[in-house]
Amino acid sequence: MIESDDSSEHLVTAYLLNLDQQRNYSNRTLDAYRRDLNRFVTWLDCGASAATAQDVSRYIAQMKRQGLANSSIQRNLSAIRSFYGFLLKQGVVEGNPAAVSRGPKHKRRLPKVLDADQAAQLLNFGDGSSQALRDKALLELFYGSGLRLSEVAGLRRTDLDLDLDRAQGVVKVMGKGRKERLVPLGRLCVAAIGQWIQTLPADHTGWLFPGRNGNSISPRTVQNRLKSIAAQQLGDDSLHPHMLRHTYATHMLESSGDLRGIQELLGHSDIATTQIYTHLDFQHLAQVYDKAHPRALAANSKDAEPQSGTSNTDTP
Repeated sequence: MIESDDSSEHLVTAYLLNLDQQRNYSNRTLDAYRRDLNRFVTWLDCGASAATAQDVSRYIAQMKRQGLANSSIQRNLSAIRSFYGFLLKQGVVEGNPAAVSRGPKHKRRLPKVLDADQAAQLLNFGDGSSQALRDKALLELFYGSGLRLSEVAGLRRTDLDLDLDRAQGVVKVMGKGRKERLVPLGRLCVAAIGQWIQTLPADHTGWLFPGRNGNSISPRTVQNRLKSIAAQQLGDDSLHPHMLRHTYATHMLESSGDLRGIQELLGHSDIATTQIYTHLDFQHLAQVYDKAHPRALAANSKDAEPQSGTSNTDTP
């Protein structure tokens, strides 16, 4: 039971415990909420239970003055609003001081993706070495399943159900919010993982991609390997794991048009998150139309013609 006169730190702790128990948020998400809320309650001149809407507005203004990105301000505001929503349900406060606060608007940028030719070129590498086999399995897994970096790094050998003879497979993933999902793997992805597994001990049941000291491969190592391979294969080292996730989703949508199915494969809890790929797909379709449709070609040709003198034809 929490009371209105409890310390701000105690209220934040109670809220985070509730998140952990009721929503199964990951440790990373809980840590982010903890940092944001502790920063806010420390800034307050009063206890957290006495904060007003004006306090929240002043805090938003300060974050703007400090130069925080709009997305960071929105994340902080979301944490504060959720925190007070919890306190309201517990009877600690009589209203949510962040309920009517509005953070700065920010234009959502479309994620960068590779086209099919670039993806094929990226994956066309390997010298048969153990490192090359591991790297090929990593990249095929990112592009062939759309998994997040943390999900790939956290895979164990037992999370995969592979039929190497038929080149079929499924991977069990523990995603955000500790929600489990099954993701099918394609033929080339299964083949690459199969070759990598053959380099591991026959009785290996630990990490699919082992790192140092018995731990799984570090996210930093994966990021650096992707950058190195992309520089070698594409002449561009800006590739990151999430770009391959975006590429997977975009190519799946182009081929299937099944937004709900892609939502399930990506592990999105909200279909609105998945809908960003409809914008990418529309961009692609618009480009195809402009290059191929007779009406678009005719219009482009007309636009390219030099302007002649003004016509003196009377209006009918």
